[in-house]
Amino acid sequence: MKLVLLCGYSAICFSEFLEENGSIDTIEREEDRVEKAKENIKRTEVEDKIHIHFGDAVEILPTIEGKYDMIFIDAAKGKYPFFLSHALRLLANDGIILADNVLYKGYVMSDYNKHKQRTAVRNLREYLKEVSENPNLETEILEVGDGLAVSKKK
Repeated sequence: MKLVLLCGYSAICFSEFLEENGSIDTIEREEDRVEKAKENIKRTEVEDKIHIHFGDAVEILPTIEGKYDMIFIDAAKGKYPFFLSHALRLLANDGIILADNVLYKGYVMSDYNKHKQRTAVRNLREYLKEVSENPNLETEILEVGDGLAVSKKK
């Protein structure tokens, strides 16, 4: 039997590495994806570890309080600088920010300037500049998949 997990996949994978009383907050803005994520989370028996916030991350992130040991950014590429500002606010000391797809099909490291993806490419470049130059972070850019930025708070 093949188990296909699309919605909630990252949260489910990360849940395997939680401390005993650890939990995950995840944000999803598409109602059908929330329902599918709930199904997948229940099927993998981690519903007590994962809380789904339904709505737009741009609206939800400012309302979230507390500190997180790890923050995973995998959302609208054009909003990565916004997500970074909130990740830095929410990140615990020695916490880690993982940002997926930061090389965006190779466009970020090239002279790509086509209109269709220009905003996403510009903002991903800004994100990488900010995490690379921030004196409170140690950052590595891994060329795996579509690029992964790993930033550790000092």
